[in-house]
Amino acid sequence: MSSANRPPLVVTIDGPAASGKSSTSQMVAAQLGVRHVDSGMIYRLVTAARLRAGGTSESWTEQSVLEEAGRVSVAPGATSFEPLLDGEPCEGEIRGEAVTRTVSLVAQMPRVRAWVNALVRATASVHEIVVDGRDMGTAVFPDARLKVWLVATPEERARRRIVQRTGRQPTSAELAEETRALEARDAKDQPQTQPATDAVWIDTTGITQEEQVRQIVLLARERR
Repeated sequence: MSSANRPPLVVTIDGPAASGKSSTSQMVAAQLGVRHVDSGMIYRLVTAARLRAGGTSESWTEQSVLEEAGRVSVAPGATSFEPLLDGEPCEGEIRGEAVTRTVSLVAQMPRVRAWVNALVRATASVHEIVVDGRDMGTAVFPDARLKVWLVATPEERARRRIVQRTGRQPTSAELAEETRALEARDAKDQPQTQPATDAVWIDTTGITQEEQVRQIVLLARERR
């Protein structure tokens, strides 16, 4: 296939919670000069739309979530896609506690996952992208030119999460508690968190973020 007829570049970066997917993907996209798509952001966006509609999360059904999903959209920005709810920016809202508490429920709904996946695919039909998630290289872009699977030990992922949240290194008790929480999250997310058979595995436990970004950028440029 000639370069003129090749589809836009898609790089998928998948992995478990707190493996550094989103921040790494942003940096990779910036160095490649393409847009970053955060699939987790879209799940948060759909969750925020359902929260605005009211009712307790225990009563939510796939259909009720999908009915509210029509209120969300993503707009291409300079380096990423921006979340819009009812046509307005809502970054703060989708990162809030209420959304964080309920987004896992929404992300486990098969029809919602299919809806989000279709929206992510649509962004790649006209834009070169780096996309992160849990199954981007399997369920969404099985033909992506580069698929990366990021891993790190639960303890290291827990440490990073606490440092990001507090700006300091955790105590032993904090680290143990956060590690347990992450392992429980891993078990809950396991059905949706699967590496592609042809993914490049990068264990980030003992390397800096700059190094893992460098590795991915080099691989992407080779396949571009």
